[in-house]
Amino acid sequence: MRLLIVEDEKRLALSLAKGLTAEGYAVDVVHDGREGLHRATETPYDLLVLDIMLPGLNGYRVCAALRAAGHDLPILMLTAKDGEYDEAEGLDTGADDYLTKPFSYVVLVARVKALLRRRGAATGASPVHVIGELTVDTAAHRVHVGADEVTLTAKEFAVLEQLVLRAGEVVSKARILEHVWDFAYDGDPNIVEVYVSTLRRKLGASLIRTVRGAGYRLEVPR
Repeated sequence: MRLLIVEDEKRLALSLAKGLTAEGYAVDVVHDGREGLHRATETPYDLLVLDIMLPGLNGYRVCAALRAAGHDLPILMLTAKDGEYDEAEGLDTGADDYLTKPFSYVVLVARVKALLRRRGAATGASPVHVIGELTVDTAAHRVHVGADEVTLTAKEFAVLEQLVLRAGEVVSKARILEHVWDFAYDGDPNIVEVYVSTLRRKLGASLIRTVRGAGYRLEVPR
């Protein structure tokens, strides 16, 4: 899943991005409200972490503009502890949740996961996907092949999740890169092949088929 952090405190923003990346998310970071609004409008993010005190446009205006344009992505707003900005106003503009600085990173991760689960529940999507012998719980980040649990790294799970969510369909390498690696990634796109190869080794060689020139497909038993 892909997250956007809009936070002008660069050290905090990069720290959050590093931590959330380790959790398996693709994370983009911008430090200006106008740029944040542009990115959130043009890119299909799964969640937005939005500070209020931003140059260009403050968080209230970014949030209100996104909601007015019909964007329903979850928004976690970061508020100032000094009371200059009121979390109630943030919620009134359409934010889904808020955290007051300073906050615990563990709490932020829990709020992010809760908002993503809530969004899945609202769309009727089950977090548990059963495909033949493969069971993937996208909420708990657990994978089983038959009765055996398989340990995956955060990145391996993120790649598998993209295939599981579209089981039976061809998923392009570009789409996997877009949702698993961040906007700034300029490395070798063949990194996807490396992770698919690892998933085949751990889950079974026949589970993921390469569709030449198009991408990968998670096979659904008939």
